[in-house]
Amino acid sequence: MFDMIRRYAGRFRTSAPARRESTRDRRPHNLFEAAAVYVAARAEDDQDRVEEAAGWVSPEALSFGVSELACRAVIALARQRAESPDAVARDLLGLPAA
Repeated sequence: MFDMIRRYAGRFRTSAPARRESTRDRRPHNLFEAAAVYVAARAEDDQDRVEEAAGWVSPEALSFGVSELACRAVIALARQRAESPDAVARDLLGLPAA
């Protein structure tokens, strides 16, 4: 993961591509926004977007945001399925029931 961040940051040092200005580009990204974009991009196998989101916040903040997103997702799925969060997490990871 840190190699991705280094490659992403390295692109800014070597070239300055023209970027479209929008309100989203002008305001700082928060860690939950970065985590949401990062996880969605990973799910869609969009490496460019993964690297972009990873550059918005520190690796530690991104890790915390992804962890928080995972917790919230497991809780939401557990409520939908009327199962325990443990059962849902194990099912998502393909682990046997405890």
